[in-house]
Amino acid sequence: MKIGVYTCHCGGNIAGTVDCEAVTEWAGRLDGVEVSREYKFMCSSLGQELIEEDIKEYGLDRVVVASCSPHMHEPTFRNACQRAGLNPYFLEMANIREHASWVHKDRSEATEKAMALTAASVARVRYNEPLFARLSPVNQNTLVVGGGVAGIQAALEIANAGYHVYLVEREPSIGGHMAQLDKTFPTLDCSACILTPRMFEVGNHENITMLTYSEVEEVSGYIGNFEARIRVRARCINQELCTGCGVCEEKCPAKVVDTIFEAGLGRRKAVYRPFPQAVPKFPVIDQDNCIWFQKGKCRACEKFCPTDAIDFEQDDRILEIEVGNIIVATGYDAFDARRISQYGYARYPNVFTALEFERMTNAAGPTEGNVVLRDGETQPDSIAIIHCVGSRDVRYREHCSRVCCMYSLKFAHMVHEKLPNATVYNFYIDIRTPGKDYEEFYHRLLEEGTVFIRGRAASITDATLTPEEEGKLIVTAEDTLVGRQRRIPVDMAILSTGLEPRHDSHEVARIFSISCSREGFFKERHPKLDPIATMTDGVFIAGCAQGPRDIPDTVVQGAAAAARVLSIIGKGEVEIEAAKAEVNDLTCVGCQMCIESCPYSAIEHLEERQKARVIEALCKGCGTCVAACLSKSITLYHFTDQQLVAQMRGAMDALFELVPA
Repeated sequence: MKIGVYTCHCGGNIAGTVDCEAVTEWAGRLDGVEVSREYKFMCSSLGQELIEEDIKEYGLDRVVVASCSPHMHEPTFRNACQRAGLNPYFLEMANIREHASWVHKDRSEATEKAMALTAASVARVRYNEPLFARLSPVNQNTLVVGGGVAGIQAALEIANAGYHVYLVEREPSIGGHMAQLDKTFPTLDCSACILTPRMFEVGNHENITMLTYSEVEEVSGYIGNFEARIRVRARCINQELCTGCGVCEEKCPAKVVDTIFEAGLGRRKAVYRPFPQAVPKFPVIDQDNCIWFQKGKCRACEKFCPTDAIDFEQDDRILEIEVGNIIVATGYDAFDARRISQYGYARYPNVFTALEFERMTNAAGPTEGNVVLRDGETQPDSIAIIHCVGSRDVRYREHCSRVCCMYSLKFAHMVHEKLPNATVYNFYIDIRTPGKDYEEFYHRLLEEGTVFIRGRAASITDATLTPEEEGKLIVTAEDTLVGRQRRIPVDMAILSTGLEPRHDSHEVARIFSISCSREGFFKERHPKLDPIATMTDGVFIAGCAQGPRDIPDTVVQGAAAAARVLSIIGKGEVEIEAAKAEVNDLTCVGCQMCIESCPYSAIEHLEERQKARVIEALCKGCGTCVAACLSKSITLYHFTDQQLVAQMRGAMDALFELVPA
């Protein structure tokens, strides 16, 4: 057997701590090694060509690359082997960057560990077997979950390419949070003017099946062949008969506080559309607040409906669809300001959240765009805007929400525009304006006379000390620029609440077999090189479901996710990884321990045979089932017991030789 070993310097990432020349010389003396080389960047085209040329010249049977994590470049070096005519699974990688260079300071210790890791890979690669990936056809339909701007963009990109999209949204209308906004920074475009045409296009696109007031309950299958179970909740409206005339909403006597779209500032009827531009145009009956459903009386909407579209007997229906790819764009939740009690939200009436202020300044909102106090009449003479409420705080959310600084500046501008004589204070930690034209917008606010106080607000109270403070809210903060405490009386306070993961993000993650970060945002395959894909092939994420971002970045991610889906659809078939688990029917006892342990739901129980079977397309080769199997009936190809034992022995033999007794 002829083995080639290639040690990568990775610039200075490895060579800065590990003596790569010594590792190369050491590897050349190992049993079976025909050639041992080093190169500054093995992943470069020249590095790959070096491997290819040696395979052909020396007739290498196996290849070991000592470099970075296989997660980064295993496909790179597998492809190099394949181009030279060698089975790609005859490659083995020794991770001497993350496991040696990056975790050690002592050069000699790091070098010894790199040698041991390389020796382990050389010992293991002798037992690697040729494996062959198989191809699976791709269903051309796509499921997009979430009807915000990210989901809308993704759906339109795919639909305009000529492929069918199922767009699922849990609310009665698509539009998401963007539909609630008044203007968008830094251009101050009307949010509805930008979004509404896109919403209309989605609602009338021949390649989009829009399923609003619906939720995905279950997903099974694998890339190219997913099956989704969707619950379409009963609107109690016959959409084939409804014209969206609004008579039912007009005649409904039941009024409730709109805690969703109007953020609690306005009221709506029990039969309603969330907002005038809602798509679809059909209303929905809120059964929790409808007089008929609660008391068995009324039915006014049914009596006055000119097309007999009201259907109180309508039930939820279950829709089962088949798709090839899934894009999850479920958005975010706004931080609950009540969690920070010292800011007095829900205790002092004139403390507002950012979303409440958005609805207040919207011409279609509950105050018709007038900036007023909670009494609905009095205009404030002074307003405090508190940045980073719930963000950049280890007690709540440590991450920066990325949009709060900019929308706080936007609020200040809108106050100046509507109330020219009002004084606006911005309490900030530091101003973050990284986007295009964002810094210019900040300077515009400086010129408009906004008062900026650098320091996190400590509290908002009504504890007045002087007659001039009577009836005011008192904001206390340390002004770090001048080094003293400030006590600012204002009429209104706006809390710039941050963006946090959806409250049910972990439940949604389980449905789609993806994972969440420590904070709860959906986790990407790689934070830099692959922020769209997840560890479940065929499931992609976009927008604020992956992390806080503004509208332009959200649109970009929606389009990027669509591009990834279109690339898979365009191929017509996908390659299924060959390193999979396999159950031995002769020894399997059907205990189902492997099924319970599998994190990817990749094992099924065959009732008629009382045996387990691995669904190859779902298996990720993690090995959990192998460890759980009591009868040792599962083999994980490319990670067999023989390979792993050889790897351990190789490392131990090297350490005994390298480390003095």
